[in-house]
Amino acid sequence: MIFRQLFDHESSTYTYLLGDANSGEALLIDPVIANTDSYLSLLQQLNLTLKLCVDTHTHADHITALGALRERTGCITMMGEQAMADCVSQSFAHLDQIEVGSIKLQVLYTPGHTDDSYSFYVPKQGMLFSGDTLLIRGTGRTDFQNGDALAQYHSLCQVLLKLPEDTEVYPGHDYKGWSKSSIGEEKQHNPRLQVSSGEEYAAMMAALKLPNPKLMDIAVPANQACGEPAA
Repeated sequence: MIFRQLFDHESSTYTYLLGDANSGEALLIDPVIANTDSYLSLLQQLNLTLKLCVDTHTHADHITALGALRERTGCITMMGEQAMADCVSQSFAHLDQIEVGSIKLQVLYTPGHTDDSYSFYVPKQGMLFSGDTLLIRGTGRTDFQNGDALAQYHSLCQVLLKLPEDTEVYPGHDYKGWSKSSIGEEKQHNPRLQVSSGEEYAAMMAALKLPNPKLMDIAVPANQACGEPAA
């Protein structure tokens, strides 16, 4: 599998490119519109054709490139069935399978950060793309966009942390220079996972008192339109 982890410095967002060398098909996870030209250049350099673009959820801190990439490449765009984004080509649901060439991603519904949050597990390679649900030594905030700390606790403990401990974790963001972790490592060292109940987790998350993302009022409606800014 061809794999690239790409970083947007403005929003600290990770975008992931997965490509199948045999078929020449590729998938992008959480692309950022400002980097559209860079993605297309990289795909050309790697002799890959973009087949699919997916977002893990409706982002509040950057504008998605789903619409721009579909317009320029004809790729299929996808989000979870809970997303209020009628513009996507297709939607996915829990335990669906997404295929790009020989690459198979298992779709996992992991609400909590938002009510349309998903993660993607690639069993053959032992890789998890956890969106904003599980971060490295952290978890995604739960205080806007129908966030729910109890739902996130369930997503973490009953879905993601049930994966094999050597599963590599690739998050949707990082703010400290980390690039990947593992399920076992996060179980042991992630401070937000050292709680004994959903109620304790919810209280911890409620106490964070984080400011809203600066692009939230622009990004959310734009991303519900696949990256087109509101008129």
